[in-house]
Parts: sequence; structure tokens; C-alpha cells
Amino acid sequence: MSATDLPEASSAFYDAELAVHARLGVPDETARMRARAIRPFMPDQHRSFFNQLPFMVTGALDGSGQPWASAAFGPQGFVSSPDPQSLIMAAPPLLGETLGLQLAAGNKLGLLGIELQTRRRNRVNTVVTALSDQGLVMKVDQSYGNCPKYIQTRDLAWRSEGIDPRGAAAAVETKTTEKVAKRMISAADVFFIASRSAEISDDPRTGVDASHRGGKPGFVRVGEDGRLSFPDFSGNLFFNTIGNIQSDPRVGLFFPDFAGGDAVFVAGRAEVEWDGPNVEAFEGAERLIHVTPTRVVLAKAALPIAGKLVEAWPMLEETGAWA
Repeated sequence: MSATDLPEASSAFYDAELAVHARLGVPDETARMRARAIRPFMPDQHRSFFNQLPFMVTGALDGSGQPWASAAFGPQGFVSSPDPQSLIMAAPPLLGETLGLQLAAGNKLGLLGIELQTRRRNRVNTVVTALSDQGLVMKVDQSYGNCPKYIQTRDLAWRSEGIDPRGAAAAVETKTTEKVAKRMISAADVFFIASRSAEISDDPRTGVDASHRGGKPGFVRVGEDGRLSFPDFSGNLFFNTIGNIQSDPRVGLFFPDFAGGDAVFVAGRAEVEWDGPNVEAFEGAERLIHVTPTRVVLAKAALPIAGKLVEAWPMLEETGAWA
């Protein structure tokens, strides 16, 4: 396919994302190739993939517009797709009520389907069309695949306590510097991040994104003031999260402890450290992202599934650690 056959990058990326592309020197043809991969529908393989998953990572806004990352859990088939432009999720995101997530018709959600056993993942950004007996009914805005980079392989199994279909769990307000929360965050080798565009409109390029971040245990640093810092490694050159942060700095982080079952949810404001000695000191980092928390929630025994680590992403050996 020649460059003249590719769509314009602006057909899939909005201004803030395109500004990041320009800043980082992403060639126009590369950006147009990425735009070609972003569809207004789900291919059949994505529909089947979502249908077989035991959980979906979610990005949703609360009443103030703050993004939160979470996940919805259910038995195989709890996510279904009646047609390529529709998705139904039969369970709400974990801690939906506690976090005040806006899930009514007209609200936008970012979803990430990730299969930890195979390192396969696909994303779909949606708008809720109805809240019915079936669950959340959504229409697709954008659908696209992601690469397997930095995903740690885990074997998943349902915990003996079973599934809580309400997405409820015992939760307490805390701080990132509090002992339990700090230990969980500092030991994490995976977390999920929700971000948003400044404008939320009918334009399918705007809305909420849910994305994965992985690294060696300890790749997220908790500063003495509670600020979180983590490296941004090389990715697929979409720059959805970075573009969103440049558009609106509010983000949500979800740290699941697949071994112990607890989870930490962080709402905060992010900033990008683009270059300089701090970036250079962290091997493999192309940028650093810092998040100043505004609200932190710890949920005990929240995850209905357990995940045993099988294999770390092989290329993690080429990444560094905090000094």
C-alpha cells in the first residue's frame, strides 16, 4: 500500500496526539499507518477475544470528570458483541459506586481486553447507549489492537470466594505513602492507566482511554511526598495516553495485586518529563511520567481472580531501575 492510499492521521488522532507525534518526530507515513489500524468497528477476532476473557480493564470518569482505571470481572461470556459496532458488559467496574463512575447512557468508556496467559491485548473506546438487564450496552467509537510488550505472563484462576457481580469491595481512603498502599505500588510489575481528552464530544477521537503499563517490580517509584513516577518505554507510536495527558493532566491508576487479591486505585494529575538526566539515568526509558495523587483508595480482597506469575516480559532485562 502506498502512502497515497493511507488515511490522514487526523482521521483517527486528535490535535493533542498529533502534537506529540510532531514533537517526537513520528513520520507522517507511520502516523497514517497507525490511523489505518484504528477502526470504527471490532473485527470478528476481537469480538471473540473479548467474549472469552474473565476481566476487562475499564477507564471511566467520575462526576467531576476525573478518570479512574478499574476492571470488570465475570465468567466467560460476560462480555458479548451482538454486532461489530456493539459491546455488552454484564458486570460493572470494580468499585464503580465508591469511585462515583458515570456509567449512564451518553458516557464514554475506554476498555482494554488483555489475556495475561498469552500477552494478547486489544482496545476499544466506546460510548454507553443503555444500562439494561444485560448490563452496559455500548457503541464502538474506536477499536484497535496493541502489541504484547511488557506484559508479564500469568496463569489466572477464580478465587474460592467466587465472583461479586456488583463490582463491590471493602474500600478505604488512604495515601500512596501509607504502608500497605506504598508496598503494593512499589512491588507492582503491572498497572493500568486511564486518561482522557480535554474535550468529550460526539467526535470518536475524543473520550477515555484505558492502557497497560508493565515493568520490573519497583518500576513505579513512590516519592517521600507520595508522588508516583514511572518510565515510559517504547511502544506502538500511538501516544494515546501521552496525548491525553498533554490535553488534560488528570489520570487514574489501577494497581492489582493478583497474588494477594488487594487493589489500589489512584486519581491524580500527571506530567511528562520529556528528556534530561533523569530520563537518561533510567535504562530503556524514553520519558518519565510523574503523577501527583489527589485521591487514593485501597480495596482489600477486591479481585475475584488470582494470577500466578509464569514469565516476565523477556526484554525487561534491557530496562533499568530507580537509583
